[in-house]
Amino acid sequence: MTSQSIKQFSFIGLFVLCLTGFIGPALSLLLGLAFTLIFANPYLSLSNQASKWLLKLAVIGLGFNVDFNDVLEVGRSSFVLTIVSITAIIGLGEILGQLFKVNKNTSVLLSFGTAICGGSAIAAMAPVIKAKQHEIAVSLAIVFLLNGLALLIFPAIGHYFQLNQEQFAIWAALAIHDTSSVVATASTYGPIAVGIATTIKLTRAMWIIPYTALAGVFWKSEEKASIPLFIVGFLLAALINTYLPEYSTFWQLGYAGAKHVLYACLFLVGSSVSLTMLKQTGWRPLAMATLLWGIVSSVILLLIIDGVIN
Repeated sequence: MTSQSIKQFSFIGLFVLCLTGFIGPALSLLLGLAFTLIFANPYLSLSNQASKWLLKLAVIGLGFNVDFNDVLEVGRSSFVLTIVSITAIIGLGEILGQLFKVNKNTSVLLSFGTAICGGSAIAAMAPVIKAKQHEIAVSLAIVFLLNGLALLIFPAIGHYFQLNQEQFAIWAALAIHDTSSVVATASTYGPIAVGIATTIKLTRAMWIIPYTALAGVFWKSEEKASIPLFIVGFLLAALINTYLPEYSTFWQLGYAGAKHVLYACLFLVGSSVSLTMLKQTGWRPLAMATLLWGIVSSVILLLIIDGVIN
């Protein structure tokens, strides 16, 4: 057996182990990260593609544990908060981008990703502002690094401040970039937190369209964004779960399977990191994005603790 074959066999074995659900989300991510930094991912291109599709599949499956009426209520009750917070974060990102002298497009992508939903928001905004490939790559790399950090530190901070599951879910959904990391982080805190966090995050993700449309006006772009199909799938799953309760046993199986897929997806996400990716980010955009995320996370946490956001 060659060293390459051993590497491939080990990679597949760890992936299957994470898929079983015996390993939690944080450890799944760390296993993928450690493997690729030590041995190099033998299936890098395949991992990148598979992680994207598995994430969408997992998010859709998580909808089978959500009441559609809760989705409507979250959208209605958080309407003003969503507009104010997204606009404020994008505005603060613009200021920090100028302060750190970050490339304009990169600054916009990082601000938009922080304000709404990480990689999905960046992918939607990139063609609207005509971002170059390296600007997109840098933005996605930074968002991924901060997502991984959040997965490791948010639960500990939440327990330190004695946040209940609902409070933690709100904080995670509003402060962590990507849907996958929001769901994974919430799952380490409790089952109630997962449902609430997922609902809030995906409701927030729907604001991609109006904000990219507004950006298109400023950039005089003809590109248009659309709602990611996995969000539509999540809503359909929630509808089925709500209005066909007689088949709840099947829906719960779908939900349980989605959690296992999510853990395997996190292993692939971690294994997609490379030293090249870490080097190409540069300190200015990384510092700008980290400071923006730190301010946003801290302010939202304080507002939750004070009862302003609930």
